[in-house]
Amino acid sequence: MPTALHMASDDAALEAAVKRSRKLLNKRALVAAAASAVPVPGLDWAVDAALLSKLIPEINKEFGLTPAQLDKLDPKKRDQVQKAVALVGSVLIGKFISRDLVIKAATKIGVRLTSKQAAKFIPLAGQVVSALVGYAAIRYFGEEHMKDCIRVAKQAELEIPRLEHIALKA
Repeated sequence: MPTALHMASDDAALEAAVKRSRKLLNKRALVAAAASAVPVPGLDWAVDAALLSKLIPEINKEFGLTPAQLDKLDPKKRDQVQKAVALVGSVLIGKFISRDLVIKAATKIGVRLTSKQAAKFIPLAGQVVSALVGYAAIRYFGEEHMKDCIRVAKQAELEIPRLEHIALKA
C-alpha cells in the first residue's frame, strides 16, 4: 500500500503539502501517545478527538481543501472538487470539523483504540503499549486522510496552495 508521500511524488506541490502535514501529524501523534500513557480511562479518547478535530482542518488547509478555501474557487472548480470528494468518500474534506464528525470517522481505527483502553489495565507495560497504539492510531488516521486529500486534489486537478509559513509555525 503506497504512502501519502509516494502518492504525491509526481507533483512537487503535493509532496510539499504532505511533508508539511506530516510534521503536524508527528507532533500531534506524540501528544496522543503521551495522553494514552496516562492510566485514566477515557482521557486518551477525549485527547484524540480534540487533536484530530484540530489536525484534520490543518491538513485540509495544506491541500487547499478547507471550506473557506473551497468557497474562493470558481463554481466549476468547486463542483469538480465536490465530485472528487464524493468519489473518494471522505467525510472530512471541505467540511467544518467537529469532534462528533471526527469520532464518526475514527471508526476506521476503532479496534486499535479499544485495544489501547484494554492495555491500560496492565501496569507499566500496558501504558507503554497504550502509548504506542495511540501514536500509531493517530498516525494511521492522519496518513489515510492525507491520501484522501491527494486523491481529491488529483481528481479535481486542484492547485495546491503554497503554505511554507505554516511549516515554520508548527
